[in-house]
Amino acid sequence: MYSVEKTKGINYFRQFDYPLFIGVLALSAIGLVALHSATRVLPKGYDGDKMFLMQVVCMAIGIVFAIITSLIDYKDFKILGVILYLFCVLLLVLVYFIGIERYGARSWLYIPFYGTYQPSELAKVAVVIFISIFLERIKDEQKDKVKNIIKLLIYTAIPIVLIMMQPDDGTAMVFIFIFAVMVFICGISYKYVFGAIGAFILSLPLLWLYVLKEHQKYRIRVFLNPELAPMEEGYNVLQSKMAIGSGQIYGSGLYQGIQTQHMGVPIKWSDFIFSVIGEEMGFIGATAVVLLALFILLRCIYIARSARDSYGSFLVIGITAMFAFHFIENMGMSIGLLPVTGIPLPFVSHGGSAMVTNYVAIGVVLSVSMRRKKAIFNSSQ
Repeated sequence: MYSVEKTKGINYFRQFDYPLFIGVLALSAIGLVALHSATRVLPKGYDGDKMFLMQVVCMAIGIVFAIITSLIDYKDFKILGVILYLFCVLLLVLVYFIGIERYGARSWLYIPFYGTYQPSELAKVAVVIFISIFLERIKDEQKDKVKNIIKLLIYTAIPIVLIMMQPDDGTAMVFIFIFAVMVFICGISYKYVFGAIGAFILSLPLLWLYVLKEHQKYRIRVFLNPELAPMEEGYNVLQSKMAIGSGQIYGSGLYQGIQTQHMGVPIKWSDFIFSVIGEEMGFIGATAVVLLALFILLRCIYIARSARDSYGSFLVIGITAMFAFHFIENMGMSIGLLPVTGIPLPFVSHGGSAMVTNYVAIGVVLSVSMRRKKAIFNSSQ
C-alpha cells in the first residue's frame, strides 16, 4: 500500500520547485496561443474550437495530476510503477486487437466519455519508473547483477515490441533513447558503449538490405533530400521550413501566417506546431520556446544530480531523456535537420494523452525535487 504523505501547507509550498513548474506553465501558455491560431483554419471534419477546449481541459487535468503526484513520496513509485507498467502493457496489447488507426498506426483506444487515448504515452513514464527500479538494484547491490540485467532487458523490450507492432517507429525510438541514456548514466563501461556503436555502424548495410522495408528506405532518402518528393513525403518538411523562414525576426503576427492559415503546413496543430510559432511569432517566439525547453531540461538535470538517492536520480534522468528526445526531434524535423517521425512537442502540440502524461512526468520530477535534502514531511503522521 502507498499513501500520500501528510504535510503542513507551509512546508509543501516552501519545498515546491517553482522555477521548474513556472517554466512548464510558460511553455504550455505559448502552446495554447499557438494552438488557438493553428486551429482557426482546419481540414474538413476537424473542429478547431473543440480541439482547443480539449487541450485546455487536459492541461488543467494535467496540472492537478502533477500536484497530486508531487505529494507522493517517489519511493512509493516502486510499488505504483509495477502496477502502472502491467496496466500499460495490457493497454498496448488491447491496442493491437481493438485499437483505432490514424496516420498509418494503430495506436489509440476509444475511452467512453473521453474520446481516444494513446497508451504508449503513459507507458513512457511507466517504463522510466520500472527501469529505475532495476538500475538501482544493479548499481547498489553486489549480487544478482546478471539476473537483474536480464530482467531489465526483457521488461524494457516488451513495450517496445508492442509499440513497433502498431507500427509506431517514432515512439519506439523514444523508449530506446530513454533506455540508452539511463543505462549510460548508471555507469556502464565505455567499452560497451563504443562496442554497441561500432556494432550498429557495422550492421547498417545489413539493416538497409534485409531489415528496413521499402517505404522506410524511401523516408530516409526523402529526409536526406526532400526535393525527391516535393508534393508527397517531402512536402511537410519543405512547407514547414518555408513557414519558419518567412517569420523572420518578429513573425507575421498571430492568425496572420500565410502558410499556417492557408493549410500550407499539414498537421500544424500537432507534429508541426513549431512551424506556426516560427511563422507567426518569428525568431523571438521560436527562441523563447527553445530557451524554455532548455531551461526545463537543465532544471531536471540539476534535480537529478542533487537527488537523495540513485533511484530518484534515475527517475529524473529517464524523464529528462524523454523530454529531450521529444524537444530535439520535433524541432529538428520542423526545420529539416531530423527525419519526420510524428513526435509531438511537449506541452505545446495538441494531444490530450501527451499533455496529461507530460504533467504526470513533471509531477514525478517535483516529487524527487521536494525530497532532495532533509524530509519536509513528518513520517510519524
